[in-house]
Amino acid sequence: MRFSSLKAIGFALAVVFAPLFAEAASAGQDVAYASIGDETSIPFGWVEFCQRYKGECAASGAAADVNLTESALREIQQVNAWVNRSIEAVSDMDHWGVVDRWDLPMDGKGDCEDYALLKRKMLIERGFPRQALLITVVRDQQNEGHAILTVKTNAGEFILDNLNDEVKPINRIAYRLVKRQSQEDPNVWVSLGPVAAPVYASR
Repeated sequence: MRFSSLKAIGFALAVVFAPLFAEAASAGQDVAYASIGDETSIPFGWVEFCQRYKGECAASGAAADVNLTESALREIQQVNAWVNRSIEAVSDMDHWGVVDRWDLPMDGKGDCEDYALLKRKMLIERGFPRQALLITVVRDQQNEGHAILTVKTNAGEFILDNLNDEVKPINRIAYRLVKRQSQEDPNVWVSLGPVAAPVYASR
């Protein structure tokens, strides 16, 4: 895969999204977080992934959120758009001959969880706290399982989805939240309830 093309995409996104970020910051915006429940089952795909990529699964200690500056938002947008456009969507059955396999799509092919895992890896490599980058399982409008990446920030939680280049606040997605990684340990998964009523960022 060619990561050099990320710069060009980043410049274009900066032009588009910087004014939007500035407007939201000055006017105040809703800050929404998912409701966290009890510990729940760990997806088998994650367990198997960690057997192959132990370094990706190390516990990180205390929770940490992303400080959502204009620069941080720009980087998140860059990574989301680049991965979405660079990876070919292929089912695990067609790709690997199995029903479910989580992997880094280093051959340029993958399904939803593979997109999320690559975005997580790229953001960690850019200095984002591992504890704030949470693989999340949801149900779509057809009640099908789907994986996305949640970025937890001091200005709410944002969703990176391979089906949408727009990085959306968690209260603006059309999915039912099911479970995701704990901030304290990626190998512990917690159930999710509805998004809490938004509060508003200070001006």
